[in-house]
Amino acid sequence: MAKDKIAFVCSNCGQESQKWIGKCPACGQWNTFKEIRIAGDTGTLAARSAAASLRGSIPSGMRPKENKALRLRDISSKDDPRIDMRDEELNRVLGGGLVKGSIVLLGGEPGIGKSTLSLQTMLHLTDMRILYVSGEESAHQLKMRANRLCDGASDDFLILCEKSLERIFEHIKEEQPELIVIDSIQTIMTEDVESSAGSIAQVRECASALLRFAKSSGVPVILIGHITKEGTLAGPKILEHIVDTVIQFEGDQHYMYRILRSIKNRFGSTSELGIYEMQQTGLRQVSNPSELLLTQDHEGLSGIAISSAIEGVRPFLVETQALVSSAAYGTPQRSATGFDQRRLNMLLAVLEKRVGFKLMQKDVFINIAGGLRVTDLAIDLSVIAAVLSSNVDTPIESGWCMAGEVGLSGEVRPVNRIEQRIAEAEKLGFTDMILPKYNMQGFDARKFHIRLHPVRKVEEALRVLFG
Repeated sequence: MAKDKIAFVCSNCGQESQKWIGKCPACGQWNTFKEIRIAGDTGTLAARSAAASLRGSIPSGMRPKENKALRLRDISSKDDPRIDMRDEELNRVLGGGLVKGSIVLLGGEPGIGKSTLSLQTMLHLTDMRILYVSGEESAHQLKMRANRLCDGASDDFLILCEKSLERIFEHIKEEQPELIVIDSIQTIMTEDVESSAGSIAQVRECASALLRFAKSSGVPVILIGHITKEGTLAGPKILEHIVDTVIQFEGDQHYMYRILRSIKNRFGSTSELGIYEMQQTGLRQVSNPSELLLTQDHEGLSGIAISSAIEGVRPFLVETQALVSSAAYGTPQRSATGFDQRRLNMLLAVLEKRVGFKLMQKDVFINIAGGLRVTDLAIDLSVIAAVLSSNVDTPIESGWCMAGEVGLSGEVRPVNRIEQRIAEAEKLGFTDMILPKYNMQGFDARKFHIRLHPVRKVEEALRVLFG
C-alpha cells in the first residue's frame, strides 16, 4: 500500500507547498494554507477499473487514443464531438454543447436552482443513458421534483443516492452510463482520505479520481458545487484548475431571473451568457431578454435610463435606475446593485470634476433592474444619465437609449459591436439613441431607421437629453 503524503494547499488560490507558510506567495493572503493528506495510488483503483470496464462498451469515437508526439501540421483542427444538451442557453455557455470526456463544474449559491437546472436538462436527454448521483436528496425527493419538471422520464435515466466514491464507481461499472452527474461534489467522500466530506482533501481527491475516469473512458461528468459567502466555490481553488469548464449559476432568489455564466472553458469562450426565468414548472429559457427587462412603463418617472449592453455575443437592453437624495447622515452613501461600486465612484467623480454637478453631499443608489449583473462598460453613459435625471428630478423621454464608455476626462469612448446594439434598440421600438461619435465611422447609418446622436463628451450627451 502506497504511503500517504502530507502537503499544504492555499484555500484561496490553490497554491501548494511542502510546508506551512503564513502568507501565500501566489495570492498574498494570510493564514490560508491548510494541511491535506494526499492518498497513494490505491485510491484510483476504483476509477481505473470502472474506466477499463467501460472501454469495451464505449463507441470507438469516444475512446481515448494512445499519447504520442505529433507534428503540429498533422493535428486535426476539427472541433471536438459535442453532445446536444437540448438547451440553447446551456449549449451557448458550454461553447456549442458538452464535449465527450470532459468534466464540467456547475457552481452557485444554495437554493439558486443548480439541481433544478441539471435535473431538468438530463430529463430532456432521452436518447442517452444517464446516471444522476445525489448525495444531498433522497430518491423520493428527486422523483417529486422530476414529476414537476417533466411529464415522464426515459428508462435510461438512473438515480443513485450514494456518497461513497468507491460505491459510485461500482455502480458506474455495472450500469455503464454515457453521462454522469454528481450532486454535489462536496458530499462525496473516498475511504482513502481520513477527513470528513467537503474538506479540501476529500474534494480534491474525489474530483481528481472523477477526472481520470472521464479522460480515460470518454464519459463526460458534470459536478455540482456550492458557493461560499465570499462568492467563491467551496473547497480548494484547485478544483477549478482540475475541471475543463466552470459555469456559475447566478441570481437573486427574490427575482425570477437566473444567469448562467462561463468562468472557465477549455472548449469555448468565457464571455457567453445564458438567461433563465424561474417558474413553478422549472426553468424557462429566455431567448429575448430585452423584451422581458423592459416591460414596465416608466414614462414620467425620473432616475431611469435605458442602455444597450452586450454580454458574450448577445445584445440586450437593460434598465438603469438611480436615486439621488440629500445625505441623512454626515457621510453620504454610495450603493450599487448589479454594477461595480468602484466604477460608480469614478463616474460620480467625473460628473463633479468635468461637468460641474456637486454630488459630494448626496446619497447615490444605483440598481440594474431585473436582478442582473452587467459588466459591459457601455452602460457608463446610462448610469450618468440616470444619476442626473434623479438629481434634477427630470425624466428622460421615452424612446431614448444610449451606449458609451465614459473616460476620466469626461470623454465618451467608443464601444464594440455598435451595429448590433443599434439593431437591438431599433427592434424594440426605440426612436433615438446616443452613441460615441467615433463609432459613426465604418458603418452605414442610413440602413437604420432609428435617429442616432453621436457625442464626444459627457456634457454633450446631457445637453441632448435634457436640453
